[in-house]
Amino acid sequence: MRAVVQRVSRAAVRVDGQTVGEIGHGLLVLLGIGKHDTDTTTDWMINKLLALRIFPDDDGKMNRSVTDIAGSLLIVSQFTLYGVLEKGTRPSFSDAMPPADAEKFYHEFMRRLRAATALAVAEGRFAAMMDVDLVNDGPVTIILER
Repeated sequence: MRAVVQRVSRAAVRVDGQTVGEIGHGLLVLLGIGKHDTDTTTDWMINKLLALRIFPDDDGKMNRSVTDIAGSLLIVSQFTLYGVLEKGTRPSFSDAMPPADAEKFYHEFMRRLRAATALAVAEGRFAAMMDVDLVNDGPVTIILER
């Protein structure tokens, strides 16, 4: 599993011009699911996202998590995080989980994330063409991979 995590002041995702997910201060997570991911991978990623200390404390140091600040999370599925460009210039996505399996996995990830926190959790729409709008706070961007 791969995630690009951005600390945001706000973020929204639209499908066909309609907002399907929106948050204020918190984390925008672009989430890629690999063909070898398991429930263990899901648990690791959820724990990391909820505990990742990238929000400033009173001294301006990154010591607070999204949980500490009572922020929100916006999760956007993005299989292109598994694009490989070892040969040529057209990415191969052979390391991504096949779409039918990935959709089930993604929905289970979302169910487990919501069960793990009382924070507001929004999401995009799996396999849809989405417009993602964000204000990166910092900017702070972290890449997580397991």
